[in-house]
Amino acid sequence: MLIHPQFDPIAIAIGPVAIRWYGLMYVLGFIGIMLLGRHRIRTQPWLNWSLRELDDLIFYGVLGTILGGRLGYILFYKLDYYLQHPLEILYVWQGGMSFHGGFLGVIFAMFLFARHHKKHWFAVTDFVAPLTPPGLMFGRIGNFINQELPGRETTVPWGMQFPAVDNLVRHPSQLYQAAGEGLLLFIILWIFTNKSRPLGAASGVFLIGYGVFRFLAEFAREPDDFLGLLAMNFSMGQWLSLPMIVGGMVMLRFALRK
Repeated sequence: MLIHPQFDPIAIAIGPVAIRWYGLMYVLGFIGIMLLGRHRIRTQPWLNWSLRELDDLIFYGVLGTILGGRLGYILFYKLDYYLQHPLEILYVWQGGMSFHGGFLGVIFAMFLFARHHKKHWFAVTDFVAPLTPPGLMFGRIGNFINQELPGRETTVPWGMQFPAVDNLVRHPSQLYQAAGEGLLLFIILWIFTNKSRPLGAASGVFLIGYGVFRFLAEFAREPDDFLGLLAMNFSMGQWLSLPMIVGGMVMLRFALRK
């Protein structure tokens, strides 16, 4: 059995100003997008992107991620609670971000970006797809540091006790997700996009890959106590991932056939 290191959730404190690890992980994620995006622009001229467009894209992406992620968490997971405590909607430093909500927020932001820059929407999502998984990995590491979203009870040798949660030995599911939808998905997409692909193909691979890795990780992740398991003993995360998998398969098939 392992015991969580119990990191201080505050990474840096200067007087009354505190920078939390959770927020710092988001910053690292967007820095990763910027650096990887610059590399792709430099080494893949067929993409026809400029550094200025990348900077603008990141601005749109930040707004879409934060607003969509927060709104998605409220709507998908704790709507009743936040209707009773509306001011806590602003307490983003306490966590409470939904990937699926952030995904929808980014999709809408990319639509606005594509329209403003007169680019095909799939050209934008294909460019973003291989840049996103490192940010997801950092986000899950932030969850692990905060001891939030722990796994289900287990007897595996690497099971971990999260003192801030309870005394049970649980799967470190945050690390599973960091490895799956973060590191492995990044490797798959980076290799896949190393040469020119049909429009929409990279986006389809991202949807399939994220949906599959998230669906599998949910079997080890503790369901939200205010939701529990839903129909067919699937969690909310699994039900939200299934449309991503199906949509990604349709998109990839259409892209390759076209």
